[in-house]
Amino acid sequence: MKKVVYLIILMILFIPVVSEAIGLEASLGVWNQDPEGYVSYKSNDRLDIDQDLRYDKETKTFGRLKIDMPFVIPNIYIMATPSKFDGRGQKDVNFKFGDKTFDASVPFDSEVQLDHYDIALYYGIPGLKTLTLGILNLELGLNARIIDFSAKVDQPSTGLSASKSATIPVPMVYAGVQISPVDLIKIEGELRGIAYSSNHYYDIIGRLKIKPFGPVFIAGGYRYEDIKIDYQDILSEVKLKGPFIEAGIEF
Repeated sequence: MKKVVYLIILMILFIPVVSEAIGLEASLGVWNQDPEGYVSYKSNDRLDIDQDLRYDKETKTFGRLKIDMPFVIPNIYIMATPSKFDGRGQKDVNFKFGDKTFDASVPFDSEVQLDHYDIALYYGIPGLKTLTLGILNLELGLNARIIDFSAKVDQPSTGLSASKSATIPVPMVYAGVQISPVDLIKIEGELRGIAYSSNHYYDIIGRLKIKPFGPVFIAGGYRYEDIKIDYQDILSEVKLKGPFIEAGIEF
C-alpha cells in the first residue's frame, strides 16, 4: 500500500509538467469491508467466516490512480485494495486445515489476508463524449489483478498451527461508465470480472463524485466483490461488501 501512496504523491508533484499532455486522477479512501463466505485448505472442511472464524467488519485504506494517455496509447488505471481479517473462533466439530486436524469446541485464532492490486489498460469509446456533450463516457479494457493471499489457523491450547500463502494472478475484463449531468457532479460505475471453470471473481463499484472547487473532489459509494477460487489446494468463496468514501484530484 505504501508504494501506491508514494506513486500517487510522485504523480501529484509532476502535475504541472504532465497535465497539458495527459489526464490524471488520484485518490485515497477508506472502505468498510463486511466479509462473508468460507475458507478451506487441503480439505473439504469449510471454515465459515461468520459462524466459525467470527470476523467483524474492517475499515481499510485504498488508493487509485488513473492516467488518460494521448493519441492511441491505452489509458492506465492502477488500484491497491488491502483486505485483512483476524479473530478468535470455534467450531463444534473437528476440522482439518492444511495437514493438521484441529480439536472441536476449542477456541482457535485465525487470520485471512486478501490484499489485491490492479492495473488496467483501457480505451474510451471514440466520439461518445463529444456526441453527448461531455455527459457520458464509456471505458473498456483488460485488467490484471494480483491477489496476495494468506490464511493461518492457530489453536494455542493444543499447539496446532497451519498456514498457507500464495500470490494469485487473475486476468479480468474492465468496464467503466461516467455520467456527468453538471460540471460539479459525476456518477461512476466500474466492473471488473472473470468466470472460468468453477471459479469466478466479480468486483463492482458505484461512486458519486462531487467537485467543490478546482481539481479537488470528494466521493462516496458502495463496493461489492464476489470471489470464488480453487488454487493450489486453496478453496475459498468470499464476498466483501460495504460503503466507502474517498478524496482526490482530477485534471
